[in-house]
Amino acid sequence: MTTMTHRDGVTLLNDLMGWLDSASTGPEIRVEECDEGDRHVIRADLPGADPVKDIEVTLEDGMLRLRGRRPADGETRHPSFERFVSCPPGTKADEVIAEYVDGVLTVSVPTTEPVAPQAIPVTYGEPPVD
Repeated sequence: MTTMTHRDGVTLLNDLMGWLDSASTGPEIRVEECDEGDRHVIRADLPGADPVKDIEVTLEDGMLRLRGRRPADGETRHPSFERFVSCPPGTKADEVIAEYVDGVLTVSVPTTEPVAPQAIPVTYGEPPVD
C-alpha cells in the first residue's frame, strides 16, 4: 500500500521553495514523497540527466539532501531541484538506497515506528539551609 505523506515542515518549505524557484527559473521538476511498507520513498523526474554529473545524494546529521538538474532542450538554463528530508534518528548512509532508472531518481530511507512518549521523573531534595 502506498500512502502520500508530508512528514514535517521541511517538506512544506521545500514545496514552497520549489514553487518560488519554478516561477523564476522555468519548468518545475516533479518530486513526490510517499511511504511504501517500511521505507520512505522520494521520486524525482529527471529525464536526460547524467546520474554521475547531474545528481547528488548526501546524508548529514540526520538530513538527506537530494540535488539534481535536468538538461534543458536547447537552453542554457538547466531546471534544478534541491530537497531535504529528515531521516529517523540513527539512519546510516548504507541504509539509504538511491537508484536512477528510466529518467527517474528514486531514493528510499528506512522508517521506524514512532517511540511512545515516556515520563521522566524529576528528582528533588531539600533546599540548602543558609
